[in-house]
Amino acid sequence: MAMSETHPNLVLIVEDDLPIRRLVRTTLESRGFAVREAGEGVRGLALAEELKPDLVILDLGLPDMDGVELARRLRGWSSLPMLVLSARSQEAAKVAALDAGADDYLTKPFGVDELMARVRALLRRIESPARRDHGQFAQDGLQVDLVKRLVIKDGGEVHLTPVEYRLLVALLRGRGRVMTYRQLLKEVWGEAQAGNNHYVRVHMAQLRRKLEADPAQPKLLLTETGVGYRFADAAEG
Repeated sequence: MAMSETHPNLVLIVEDDLPIRRLVRTTLESRGFAVREAGEGVRGLALAEELKPDLVILDLGLPDMDGVELARRLRGWSSLPMLVLSARSQEAAKVAALDAGADDYLTKPFGVDELMARVRALLRRIESPARRDHGQFAQDGLQVDLVKRLVIKDGGEVHLTPVEYRLLVALLRGRGRVMTYRQLLKEVWGEAQAGNNHYVRVHMAQLRRKLEADPAQPKLLLTETGVGYRFADAAEG
């Protein structure tokens, strides 16, 4: 459901901190979103099942349930995008939430501009299939044809190894989402390689050399320190 004046995207906020909940709600409503909210995990689960929102924004430190468990339960029956807002800045907390099914993680305190950039990126997942399907992708001089397995940068064909190509495709399919090392290893190398994070780092460095204008300051293949990587969504600009 793409956002419009008559059918705005519905966002469910599950957050027990009232000032933050009000800030997020006001920010979203000022930009045309419909918003419902809950201060507890159980209530959030009930509203998610009842309303089928387009996006859930959730805190990890809920009074009745850990947000990681909430994310896991939601992901058990739904593919809806989930954005975590949390004061937990440790990498382990981020990895746990993302592995449980959350799509992105924003640490408190946060700016409303960054919040909205993450929201726009995640909502792209539920827009019209014509936006992303048909195996075509183009952004910032990079073109990828998934049908022909063709990668072009600034008009010239780029030759990727099979592993580099699989890694690129995994990131493109999750565009705007944070992909943990575990998720990438499972998708590209298989479950047996879980824990070999250096595989991802080495091949990501190679991809950046081939696809980024300045590999030292990547604009497309972004690092989430200690967690994994994400492919920048055009909505973030």
